[in-house]
Amino acid sequence: MPGPTTPTSPFHTWWSQRPPTAGAAVMATGILSVTLHQTDYETLSRITLALACTAWLALAADFIARFLQDRERWLEEAATPAALTAIAATTVLGTRFTALGWVTLAEALLALTTVLWPVLLLADLRHWRRQMPGAIFLGCVATEGLAVLGATLAAAETTAWLAHMALVFFWLGLVLYVVALPRFDRRQLARGAGDQWVAGGALAMSALAGSKLLAADSPALYLWNDDDYGVLRTVTVALLVLDVAWYALLLLTEFAWPRLRYDVRRWATVFPMGMTAAATLSVGAALDASWLEHPGEVLMWIAIAAWLAVAAGAAWSYTRLGTRRGSDVTSTTQR
Repeated sequence: MPGPTTPTSPFHTWWSQRPPTAGAAVMATGILSVTLHQTDYETLSRITLALACTAWLALAADFIARFLQDRERWLEEAATPAALTAIAATTVLGTRFTALGWVTLAEALLALTTVLWPVLLLADLRHWRRQMPGAIFLGCVATEGLAVLGATLAAAETTAWLAHMALVFFWLGLVLYVVALPRFDRRQLARGAGDQWVAGGALAMSALAGSKLLAADSPALYLWNDDDYGVLRTVTVALLVLDVAWYALLLLTEFAWPRLRYDVRRWATVFPMGMTAAATLSVGAALDASWLEHPGEVLMWIAIAAWLAVAAGAAWSYTRLGTRRGSDVTSTTQR
C-alpha cells in the first residue's frame, strides 16, 4: 500500500520546479514595457509593467523563502549564471519606473542591485568553465543593467557621480563579455534551448547603456569632452551593429535547427529580442538618427509576438502538469 502523501496544488508543484532562469520572464516582460513606452503605446506599456512587477514580487518572495527555508538549494542556485537574472530584471524595472517619475523607487532598486551584484557575480564567476551555455553572458547583462539604470537616473536627477559610476559598469560589462565569449559553447547555436540568444542580448544591453550615457550628458552636467563623447558614440554604434549581426545569425539558426518545444529558457530568447528593439530606439534617440525608429518598432512587434508564443507555451506546460498530476492521483486511488 502506498504511504500517505501531502496534497499539493498543480501550481505549487509547477512553481517548485521553477529554475533560476525563470527570472528571464521578468526581464522579457519588463523590456517590452520599456519599448512600448518608447513608441508611445503607453497603455500597453503599463499593462506589461504590471505583469512584470507581479512576476518580480512572486520571484522575490520565493527568493527570500528559499533563503530562509532551503539554504542549500538557495546557495546552489545563487552560484549559477541564471541567478543574475534577478539583477538584470530589477534594473530593467527601475529604468521603467524612472520614466514614470518614480525616481525614489528606482533609486532603491539601484541600491538593492548594487549590493546584490558583487555577491551573485562572484559566486557565478567561481563556476565558469569551458563550453558554457548562453547564460554565461548574464554577467555582462547584469553589469550593463546597472549602467543603464545608473545613467537613466543620472539624467533624471542631473547627478554627475551616478553617470560616472554607470560608465565604470559599462566598461566592466564589456570586459565580462570579452572574457565570457571564448567560454561560450558554439554548439548551442544549433542545440540551445533558448538562452543562446543572450550572446546577442548582452550586446544589446551594452548598446542601450551606451545610449543612456550619451543621453545623460547636458549643459548642466557636462559629463564628457569631445574625445570622450566620440569614443562612447563609436563604441555604442559598434555594439548595436554587432548585436544586430548576432540577432540575424541567431534567427537563421532557429530556421536551420527548429526547436519548437517549450522550455523556460525561451524567456531568455524573448529578452534579447526586446532588448535589441529598445537599444535600436534608444541609440536612434541619443544620436538623432530618426531613421532607426521604424526598424526599432518592427523589432518590438517581433519581440511581442515571441513573448505571446512563449507565454502560451508556459500556460500549456502548466496545464499539462495539472492533467498529468490528476491522472497520477486517479491511478493511485484505484490501486
